[in-house]
Amino acid sequence: MKKMLSILTALGVISFSTVSHAQTAASGKVNGTVTAAQKTVESASVGLLRAKDSAVVKLAVSDKSGQFEMDNVKQGQYLVAVQAIGHLKYYSSVFDISSANSNYTVKNIELKPMSKELGGVTVVSQKPLIEQKIDRTVLNVEASVTNQGTSALDVLEKSPGVSVDKDGNISLKGKQGVQVFIDGRPTYLSGQDLANMLRNMQSNQLDQVEIMTNPPAKYDAAGNSGIINIKTKKNKQFGYNGSVTAGYGQGVYPKANASANMNYRTGKINLFGNVSYAYRERFQKLAIQRKFIESSTKQVKSNFDQVNNLRNNDKPLSGKIGLDYFVSKKTTLGVVFNGTKNIQDFGSRGDINISDPAYVLLSQTRATSDNHDTWKNFSTNFNFRHLTDTVGGEITADLDYIKYSSANTQMVTNIYFGPDGLPLIGSSPDTLTGNLPQEISIYSAKIDYLKPFKNGAKFEAGLKSSFVKTDNNASYDSLRNNVVVHDFGRSNHFIYNENINAAYVNYSRPLSKKLSGQLGLRLEHTHSNGDQVTTGVVFKRDYVQLFPTLYIQYQANPKNTYVLNYGRRVSRPDYQSLNPFVTFLDRYTYEQGNPDLQPQISHNIELTHTYNNFLTTTLNYTKTTDIIQQVLEQNTAKNESYIKQTNIANQRQFGISVNAFFPVTKWWTSNIYTNVFNNEFKGIVNGDAVTIGATTGMMNIMEQFKFKKGWGAEVSGFGRTEGVEGVFRIKAFAMLNLGISKQVLNNKGSVRINVRDVLLSQKIKGDLKYGNVDGKFQQFGDSRVVNISFTYRFSKGKVGNTQRKRGGASEEASRVKAGDSQ
Repeated sequence: MKKMLSILTALGVISFSTVSHAQTAASGKVNGTVTAAQKTVESASVGLLRAKDSAVVKLAVSDKSGQFEMDNVKQGQYLVAVQAIGHLKYYSSVFDISSANSNYTVKNIELKPMSKELGGVTVVSQKPLIEQKIDRTVLNVEASVTNQGTSALDVLEKSPGVSVDKDGNISLKGKQGVQVFIDGRPTYLSGQDLANMLRNMQSNQLDQVEIMTNPPAKYDAAGNSGIINIKTKKNKQFGYNGSVTAGYGQGVYPKANASANMNYRTGKINLFGNVSYAYRERFQKLAIQRKFIESSTKQVKSNFDQVNNLRNNDKPLSGKIGLDYFVSKKTTLGVVFNGTKNIQDFGSRGDINISDPAYVLLSQTRATSDNHDTWKNFSTNFNFRHLTDTVGGEITADLDYIKYSSANTQMVTNIYFGPDGLPLIGSSPDTLTGNLPQEISIYSAKIDYLKPFKNGAKFEAGLKSSFVKTDNNASYDSLRNNVVVHDFGRSNHFIYNENINAAYVNYSRPLSKKLSGQLGLRLEHTHSNGDQVTTGVVFKRDYVQLFPTLYIQYQANPKNTYVLNYGRRVSRPDYQSLNPFVTFLDRYTYEQGNPDLQPQISHNIELTHTYNNFLTTTLNYTKTTDIIQQVLEQNTAKNESYIKQTNIANQRQFGISVNAFFPVTKWWTSNIYTNVFNNEFKGIVNGDAVTIGATTGMMNIMEQFKFKKGWGAEVSGFGRTEGVEGVFRIKAFAMLNLGISKQVLNNKGSVRINVRDVLLSQKIKGDLKYGNVDGKFQQFGDSRVVNISFTYRFSKGKVGNTQRKRGGASEEASRVKAGDSQ
């Protein structure tokens, strides 16, 4: 591993050491005077920040007269941040240092004091809904009224460029394979397991959502379309502070939630935690129509019509507790414990009609399925941070342990009838019971090093190793003539182990007054093996991959900035998708794993233009090979369909997105995001050549209104035109949300009321046609919900530094795949 890191480090340094400045840019000075209540403030912390990315360039402390000065400031755009004990943080406006204006005095630095020990008064600041940064888009969750009373998955559904399909799978800018992080740590979950976890997280636990379409080399290379980092709430005050929230929602069925957040800091100790509970009932209606076609003649042999009514309820309880110990001004140790338990019940009642090509009814089947699942998650993170110098150098380390477990029991019953509705002669009902436990254990360790240089350059390097073990032991029994018989043909025990070792280097520096660059390289070695204990089928994988990243930024003038970036990324198969066994969903539909799945590789290129810090336009192109997609294959003779994941095709996508965030008036702000992209899939499915493509448009709109006396309102919504997702063609759909809010109790409390999907328009329809497959589906659920929530904030203390609550385990957790009934 040392040799690997040495090679990568040399490559990163050599790549940029060949670039030199044609001339040395002139430097300047920044000074000012800090005051509060018409008096100067001594020992205030002053930071000089780059305007383009808020990176700290220089630090200073005000003297006895409140004055500060920073020398050798390179030409560019900056702003100043000032902070002093007992005062609110101050930010200046953006200013230029240039050859014509080399010395700048920051005027009117007037700090606003807090009451002594805050006196129980809570200071509420309003963040913008959307913040556009160079390498990411940031969504501030609490800035949206209609986020109240919802889940983390609902919040993502409204985020710019993010879409969530009917099964909870997440796409970013029309590309699947998103990796989701929590507080900078991978969840190691994907598919239904990821949707499961995000539905268990309440929106009032969230602070921000960071969206990165092309992350730098520091992050795991996993994720075809990028990374979404969900940051939970982090308090910044000495003393104690926190909040409590309670909410109720009513759709067709009721929903309720409650949560509490608490932070206490004194001396060298910072203690933080939260707890939340929710109760949710939902329904869903799913209709499927399929035609079974003879492969040789292409003639319809039979028609299959199915209507399922699904209803589920779940009761997620989650909590977090953590401790930071400040060993010294330079060194911090931390530990975080997280836990979730969700008890859920899921029921399905279906009517299946099979008819001949002329739609003359041949038989009927009534299928019922009842599932009970107890889903648990426990994780712990130990973290270390040490500042190596005064200009931002640091060493950080993380140790993570994560465990997911599911105790799922299932009963499936099919009763058969003739076309006259009477029980089918010679056929008896069949019942299948299943005990389907699942356990996933994840161990991860990582270390990162950061070294800034005086010329604006920055060097980063790191190592990571992760170990994952999954154990799925499905035991089925059949009920025959009222006698329980173990079903050896359907029972299955599958064990999967995976080890990924990684190293990366990243180097960035200014190339001229207007041009800067960043180059990164990540190396990942993957070793895995799967063992289907029941049948003795074993497979192994061992491969090494390189993932380069490149960023070039050009600032044409203070109002126009261009960024060109490239990245190579990978999406590995879900753990459960590698299990070659068959899982029966009902009498006519089953799902089959595929041990031959290979990782899919994508090459992503983006060109972004930012105008005046409010309008961002991005052109993107992605080429993905061996794309992993769900496909539907059919057995026409038995009227059976089975779903499997396979490396079906190559995908090509190009698109354009535009994001604008601007104040219309002093009381009205608008955020509009649009994305138009073209997807094309080419591959072989069930022996047939398949080409599917479409141009799709997506739009997110958020209009926020701030009135007098603490009143606020919001109108938001999203929509998309018809498009393709793998082999499925999805019809257009949209959603409209409304919300109002009121600050009460001297701004300590907030009351929020919102209505999601006002027009009940979130109805998903689609079809798939290729080879001998011809099917359609329609799906809608309990999407129109009225929510009311109340939040009370309390605090007593003074502003301090933010604790570190991040860890290093993320990509592995994003690939856990479990049953979804939330």
